[in-house]
Amino acid sequence: MSVSFADPDTDPVPLHIIEQGGIDDWLADKSSDITSWVTASGFTGAIGQAVAVPGADGTVSMALAGYGNSTTRSRARFHLAAAVPRLPAGAYRIASGLPADRMETETLGWLLAGYRFDRYATARAPDARLAPDASLDVPRLLAIAEGEVLARDLINTPANDMGPSELEEAGRDLAGRHGAAISVTHGDDLLAGNFPLIHTVGRASDRTPRLIDMRWGDSGPQITLVGKGVCFDTGGLNLKPGGSMALMKKDMGGAANVLGLAHMLMATAAGIRLRVLIPAVENAVSGNAFRPGDILLSRKGLTVEINNTDAEGRLVLADALALAQEENPDLIVSMATLTGAARVAVGPDLAPYYCDDTGFVSAFEAKAAATDDPVWRMPFHAPYEAMIEPGIADLDNAPKGGFAGSITAALFLRRFVGDSTYAHFDIYGWNPSDAPARTKGGTGQGIRALLDTITGLTGT
Repeated sequence: MSVSFADPDTDPVPLHIIEQGGIDDWLADKSSDITSWVTASGFTGAIGQAVAVPGADGTVSMALAGYGNSTTRSRARFHLAAAVPRLPAGAYRIASGLPADRMETETLGWLLAGYRFDRYATARAPDARLAPDASLDVPRLLAIAEGEVLARDLINTPANDMGPSELEEAGRDLAGRHGAAISVTHGDDLLAGNFPLIHTVGRASDRTPRLIDMRWGDSGPQITLVGKGVCFDTGGLNLKPGGSMALMKKDMGGAANVLGLAHMLMATAAGIRLRVLIPAVENAVSGNAFRPGDILLSRKGLTVEINNTDAEGRLVLADALALAQEENPDLIVSMATLTGAARVAVGPDLAPYYCDDTGFVSAFEAKAAATDDPVWRMPFHAPYEAMIEPGIADLDNAPKGGFAGSITAALFLRRFVGDSTYAHFDIYGWNPSDAPARTKGGTGQGIRALLDTITGLTGT
């Protein structure tokens, strides 16, 4: 679906943002009609409250939206978006009460409050639309919202309609939109091109594995984004139980997120040289599926002992990361729905990430806080390196014992990266329940903070 603002020339209804406990002060100089109406509505300024005030002709003359207090705002994000479903249909403009430093984020939240995944069934979005404040960079906000919507739509699409070929099509559509170059290596050509792990993981499926390689921009820092594109994960021969397989359409959430971020970067004309690498596979079961106990050779020349075929995401990422590092870019970012351990550690709302570059970390965490895009830094804990060294091969794809699963996966990936600044995101990519501006289903995580951080590298 698309996102859009209301036309500011349509005489939008003024919307006043009221903090909890501030309604009496706001009403102090208002007419008795307004005071009586608002009082009778029970409006207190709590997050999610909204009231439309009628004028003399019965139409909406103004509206109020609750903004809570510092405590309730700390427990949520996109606070204004919570009121959007409770406003009558029409166009609105923010007239008062919203701090200037919250205008951009709350406006984005309103845009995203209109998101519905409607490919398979009619889904009614809120009819209240916002006319943007004159202080805002409207094209940039639309680019951010569109990137988020792209990520959500890709994740929400079921695997029967989102396999490796459809993910390639999404990449080609994005490249065509922005004039980017794209090449794709398919099937047995992966072996000829020295991508053995991508081929091995995907070969059991009748949906051909592939590596998608997109490039855009000809000047500025070189940024390479690598996204896990496992379009469905059965677990392979280490077959997942049914309950664990139910959400595996989202196992390409890393790819969806880097495509959403790529759109944001290209649509805002970021001054970078961008490369996007997506190993797109389906981890299936058949007679030629890779097996527990196999030892595989990677693009980098490191051997990997397979102790669990359900730890396949790090394998396909390994070949893509090795390719990325061959150009020694300024920054490599990998995004993947990689481990259940990360979800156990921080839940679905935080985006766990790994990075040892203090300059990147400082800038990124500041942007994450400013954009309401919550993240949590995890450690590349060097003493755990021994856990991913099985002795019979260079690396173990699934260390036994169950300890530090997200950390050992991150350490595994880091073995395929050299001197470039490297940040790895072990995201969930899914909202388990509806929240303001964040419907249940696929979601972007960390990509708005990454957009601002990467843009900051160029000084634009």
